[in-house]
Amino acid sequence: MNRKSIVYLLIGFVSLFLVACGGSSTSSSDAEETTVVGDDIEGATELTFWTFAGQHVNLFEDAAISWNEEFPDRPIKLVAETYPYDQMHNNLLLALQSGSGAPDIADIEVSRFPNYLQGVPQLLPMNEHVEPVIDKFVEARFNIYAKDGSYYGMPTHVGASVMYYNTEILDEAGVDPESIKTWDDFVEAGKQVVEKTGKKMFSVATDDHLPIHQLISQNGSDFFDANGNLTLDDPRNIEVLQFLHDLVYVHEIAELMPGGQPHAEEYYSYMNEGSVAALAMPMWYMGRFIDNMPDLDGKITVQPLPAWEEGGFRSAGMGGTGTVVTNQTDHEELAKDFLAYAKLSERANEKLWTILGFDPPRWDVWDNDVFKEDNAFYQYFGDNIFEVLLDVRDEINSISITENTPAVANEMTTNVLNEVLRQQSHSAEEALKKAQQTIESNMQE
Repeated sequence: MNRKSIVYLLIGFVSLFLVACGGSSTSSSDAEETTVVGDDIEGATELTFWTFAGQHVNLFEDAAISWNEEFPDRPIKLVAETYPYDQMHNNLLLALQSGSGAPDIADIEVSRFPNYLQGVPQLLPMNEHVEPVIDKFVEARFNIYAKDGSYYGMPTHVGASVMYYNTEILDEAGVDPESIKTWDDFVEAGKQVVEKTGKKMFSVATDDHLPIHQLISQNGSDFFDANGNLTLDDPRNIEVLQFLHDLVYVHEIAELMPGGQPHAEEYYSYMNEGSVAALAMPMWYMGRFIDNMPDLDGKITVQPLPAWEEGGFRSAGMGGTGTVVTNQTDHEELAKDFLAYAKLSERANEKLWTILGFDPPRWDVWDNDVFKEDNAFYQYFGDNIFEVLLDVRDEINSISITENTPAVANEMTTNVLNEVLRQQSHSAEEALKKAQQTIESNMQE
């Protein structure tokens, strides 16, 4: 790893050295929870799986049970271990770099994934399983976990960004959410909401880069180009940040988000109390509503994002987890086959919805019968969820995740968003050009 990579690894993940200072790799005794499937099957081959998300274990547990029923001649004993987010990623990276101690299969969160692709990846390509079915998937979800034509990470969801509208507020204001086609329409609708209800149409995050990143991606831009070059000061990025500023201070239809970001307890309370009419976040945020905003049950509808211009993109793919097979597995063929079964098959993508409530990246299953069955998500949000997904599935750009992504996220939340949105000490153009220069300077050191 070169000096530049080490600098940015330190910026983004100082805790690596705190967690790993003992020099030992993660063992099952360190796991928060261990789940074993197939230990009662004679001759079963053991495969270890590390994850940082306990709910993902439910998906793999179900897959292992089904695998053993469907392939009794190739049984597996799945040992699924759940660790804290930093600990799992840090120890996995150290295990791969040292050449020992890694599991057969592991989850890697999208913002950490570039660290595992540096140099020669210590992961096994899954092309033989991906290429035959990639035309049935939202391809952008594979590209963020790929390098030099090799697909390493198997996606967990589309992460399609949508607009969540509070229909109670919009009804009071006389606004039909389906009439909001562009961001200009959104502004006009917001003015009507403020006038008729006294509430704000929108709230703007200052402590989380994802909310603005999704709008930048939707606008056809990114923080990096396809070659990994920093593009923070791209005119389209400036346009988005200036637009968010103007929603608050010019159009006066938005306010700064309580708690600074959509995962804050202050924000959950604010939203739950019906204080704002709309929120732009990915589909996976549906679970946050159900878990933290019970008073909005039946009052939230899911719609595409407003386009920046007529005919423009109405979504973006945000967040994610790529599941990999490491090069330390002693059972390469079995591990690959099982991972494909657990993440790429039609059955697997149905389970991503029924078990996890995620928007599955394999779009050809979205009209299957299982997606029509009543559940908590339909009861809360209505029955148009997959209609919206089908409508926007070809409007989801790939995003570029690089080893410098943590530095960009830090600069955006520490300086850029606060300078423009809180302090108003810089224009959007000034703040992004300054951030571009700062990060470029650090990248060259």
